[in-house]
Amino acid sequence: MIKLKLKLTCCACPEQYDAFDGDNQVGYLRLRHGSFKVHCPNYGGDVVYEASPDGDGFFEEYERDYYLRFAVEAIQRWQFGEKPPAPDVSYEIVQE
Repeated sequence: MIKLKLKLTCCACPEQYDAFDGDNQVGYLRLRHGSFKVHCPNYGGDVVYEASPDGDGFFEEYERDYYLRFAVEAIQRWQFGEKPPAPDVSYEIVQE
C-alpha cells in the first residue's frame, strides 16, 4: 500500500485532516462532538469509516494514532475498491 499524507487543517473543534496520495486528495477526516468520520475522496463523499473516540472535538493523545491508522486503512481500501473483511464473530438470530 502507498503512504498517505495527512494534512492537519484544524487542530480542535473539530480536529480535521485532508488525506493526500501525492497531489490528489483522497480523504477527509473529522472528529466533532465525539464522532469521527472519514469521507472519500473529500467531504460529502463516501463515508468509509466511523468511530466514537473519547475525544469530543479533538483526539485524546492516547487515541489519535489508533484511530488515524484505521482511517488510513479505510481510505486505502476505498482507493483500491476493496471492502473490509467481515469480523470474525459469532451470533445467533432469534425470533420471538
